[in-house]
Amino acid sequence: MLPIDAYYSDEQVTIYHGDAWELAPTLAPQSINTICTSPPYWGLRDYGEPGQFGLEPTPEAYVARLVALFALLRPALRDDGTVWLNLGDSYARSAGDEESKLATSHTLSTGQRRVTESGGMPHKKNRPPSGFKPKDLIGIPWRVAFALQADGWYLRQDIIWHKPNPMPESVTDRCTKAHEYVFLLSKSPRYYCDMEAIKEPSTTPIDTKAAQSFKAEGGKARENYGTNDDKWEPSGTRNKRSVWSVNTAPFSAAHFATFPPALITPCILAGCPEGGKVLDPFGGSGTTAQVARQYGRKSVLFELNADYIDIATSERLSQGVLM
Repeated sequence: MLPIDAYYSDEQVTIYHGDAWELAPTLAPQSINTICTSPPYWGLRDYGEPGQFGLEPTPEAYVARLVALFALLRPALRDDGTVWLNLGDSYARSAGDEESKLATSHTLSTGQRRVTESGGMPHKKNRPPSGFKPKDLIGIPWRVAFALQADGWYLRQDIIWHKPNPMPESVTDRCTKAHEYVFLLSKSPRYYCDMEAIKEPSTTPIDTKAAQSFKAEGGKARENYGTNDDKWEPSGTRNKRSVWSVNTAPFSAAHFATFPPALITPCILAGCPEGGKVLDPFGGSGTTAQVARQYGRKSVLFELNADYIDIATSERLSQGVLM
């Protein structure tokens, strides 16, 4: 129980307005089953909030700051807890290059505040950060993942979020970016992960090769197939693969950097038992709370921008069942 007043609270959702740095240490030890979050990406957007993530002067500073925050969150996570971390990448840009032209600065209204998307690096938009050349892909997701691994987290998997409807890009010297990463990390080598809850339909045809293989193994069940009195029967499902095809889902009422509910549903179902608790230290427009509540999980969200909390409570949490 946090010793501060919640901005919003009901039987399943609690949202706190404030800086994750200050709120993280107030979480009760061993109270969180899983952390599911998408921090602001480095060098991309200015949300107009002092202390926000993403405007650090260098990639190294951004990485170090995220590692330090997760160190503060670690005591609140159960020993069998997991982290599902969604991150996108950034390019080193310089004035006049094509990608700077494509990402010219503009603002979008989000209630009373305005969010600015910057076409260049923060603070010094006309030069790439030290150690990078113009047009370099910085590799932020993997830099963060490796730094968390070095800090003691178990880096268990990189999941590819494939976007069938990516943001169009007019670049002519590389492919259009159509993926991001979701990293699965754990606090301990053994952790809660309900893969049965997120199995996907099997695409393996029922053919004679599978049956022959089953017989050749003396009736031993193969992966993705079940048995009934030593009779080969397809189960119809398989272990979820590490590439998730999920369309981006714009949410007009919120800031535009929302992750779609379909992306985090498997994370919450696999990482948190029913009745357990999910934490999102970058709560945004409340997608994590919305998905958690739909599937019978509790949630705690931190959010620096009060306007986004208002959006979460008036839009996300009033929508009911997700589609």
